Amino acid sequence: MNKGIKITGLVFLGAIAFSLINAIYTVNEVQQIIVTQFGKPVGEPVTTAGLKMKVPFIQVVNPIDKRVLEWDGAPSDMPTKDKLYISVDLFARWRIVDPLQYFLRLRDERSAQSRLDDILGSETRNAVAKHELIEIIRTTKDRVPLRDSMMTSAQQEVKVRSLVPIQKGRKLVEDEIFNAAAEKVLVFGIELLDIRFKRINYNQSVRPKIYDRMISERRQIAERFLSEGNGEAARIRGNRMRDLNKIQSEAYREVEEIRGAADAKATEIYARAYNQSPEAVDFYEFTRTMQSYKDIIANNSTLVLSTDSDMFKFLIGMDPPED
Repeated sequence: MNKGIKITGLVFLGAIAFSLINAIYTVNEVQQIIVTQFGKPVGEPVTTAGLKMKVPFIQVVNPIDKRVLEWDGAPSDMPTKDKLYISVDLFARWRIVDPLQYFLRLRDERSAQSRLDDILGSETRNAVAKHELIEIIRTTKDRVPLRDSMMTSAQQEVKVRSLVPIQKGRKLVEDEIFNAAAEKVLVFGIELLDIRFKRINYNQSVRPKIYDRMISERRQIAERFLSEGNGEAARIRGNRMRDLNKIQSEAYREVEEIRGAADAKATEIYARAYNQSPEAVDFYEFTRTMQSYKDIIANNSTLVLSTDSDMFKFLIGMDPPED
């Protein structure tokens, strides 16, 4: 009898201890709690950290994160106002500000992410369809092209083509999406903190054609620069040949002038040297004639001379060579 009473008491104490353990739960700093009874929320959400109590076995604790959460949508293809299909990758941050409404409408984070996919994807598509591609790509509407500080003064003076003007820019397009989506997600107890474009690219199906067109345009620009470079090279070569011919012509003229002056000076010196006496004149005539013989007569040469020729008079009286 006593043994049965002891066992019953132990079971009773164990049940009380188990009930107390089940009735106590802990809330940490990054959680907020919705307590449900038979699947329906009871009481106010628990938003403060610490040790809390509930009805054991009947009530269930449903933790809800109160940190800043991320939404990273999958890239989606959509058309712009100028009929260009682009792939847009969007990123957003959000948090739960009304846990009761969040629990009633969504229950868990996976459902919240799915609903954000629908809302943000729809608003992004609407905003992109209302703007041209350049409005989504460019960040500021009054940006001025930057110039390298290392450029020379001549390069700085070259006129740079201005950028295509825009009305809004990417930041204002992001604000449009944010304002439209923030109002819609608020009914789910969610506060949208911000959104950003992660990446904007051309649609996969048209991307090769776009790249081919870009390559073709760059090749045309390169060919234009090459043509201009070849023209400039031809002009430089022409100027070089003209300057070279001018220098050679002036040098030849100067050489001839120097040579003429030297010949005149040599003639003057010879004249002074050989005109000092009749013997000197005869000797000069003899040496010049001998030089002429050397220049004219070669092996097996035959000369036909007149007897009164100046070149013949020195041959008179010479013995012919012996055979």
